[in-house]
Amino acid sequence: MNTPSLAPARPDIPADLPPHRLSIVVPMYNEAENVEPLVERVQASLAGYPCPWELILVDDGSSDATPAELRRCAAKSAGHVRIVELSRNFKQTAATQAGIDASRGDVIVTMDGDLQNDPVDIPRMVGRLLREDLDLVAGWRKDRKDGFLLRKLPSLIANRLIARMTGVYLRDYGCSLKVFRASALKSLRLYGEMHRFIPAWLATVTTPRRIAQEVVTHHPRIFGESKYGISRTLRVVLDLIFVYFFMRFRSRPGHFFGGIGLMLGTAGGLILAYLATVKYVLHESIGTRPLLFLGFFLVIAAVQMISSGVLAEVLARVLFESGAVRSYLTRNQQQIEDSDGWQLDTPDSDSKK
Repeated sequence: MNTPSLAPARPDIPADLPPHRLSIVVPMYNEAENVEPLVERVQASLAGYPCPWELILVDDGSSDATPAELRRCAAKSAGHVRIVELSRNFKQTAATQAGIDASRGDVIVTMDGDLQNDPVDIPRMVGRLLREDLDLVAGWRKDRKDGFLLRKLPSLIANRLIARMTGVYLRDYGCSLKVFRASALKSLRLYGEMHRFIPAWLATVTTPRRIAQEVVTHHPRIFGESKYGISRTLRVVLDLIFVYFFMRFRSRPGHFFGGIGLMLGTAGGLILAYLATVKYVLHESIGTRPLLFLGFFLVIAAVQMISSGVLAEVLARVLFESGAVRSYLTRNQQQIEDSDGWQLDTPDSDSKK
């Protein structure tokens, strides 16, 4: 397999890294040509890394040769590359959550498997996370290698809209290269299409002051096809409404649905009061007036908003946060001890090779 023409990795590993264990989570879907170059790139970028690290590759139900390539590369890795195979395509958010669940590190890195993110940035981002006592360092693709109309422009609009609605101001929500403190990230459960809103979700369990951004390298896609398109814009808008609801009304959902219900109920009540006045004061017939049906409809809608809406949303959130139901299913996974499967580059290990 030909390795893509990326610049050689130049590990810039901070000398003052506090002790930790690092887990790198990469969801992959139909990326067979990118598997081997990705593994080699990660290994080159973390050459000489002073702390134990593992690479977790999640096959999101690929229909090409990706699973076989993952197993082949894992077999050559001396155990520090681990594979999680999902039983079908559950989409990127569920695949990311599967990798997070399988991770054992104190610091968790997420990135795409298309070689557009560069793992050479990981040590620098981890160093900042630990030195500044942050919970998240998000990548910022300042020099993004994508088309303007279909990729950059929608992302620009989405980034500003998300920041304005959530209060977490990042320049690039769509960059998958992010470094998390595991204790903060594992307090969340991801489902739906929420992977792009992880910084906003994280702000529900930590302060935005512990969230920072870092300029990262971005490469054009060389192999495979992009899984993103303009059609995702509608899904982003719907997910953003969902995120806004839980960030503002998570502990008091009745205020959200109740507010809408009260507005509808007030409008319906005023209409019915007016019609009652027309009937009993002016003695006019109201049986065939459209306003009568509108008034009853608004009142019924108000009752439904206050009752079924609150119950449905709250129960759905409780279900996912309880951990009883996961947003993905895995195939049989190899059991691994907590002390096994880590890559650690030390002078002693180098002398034994």
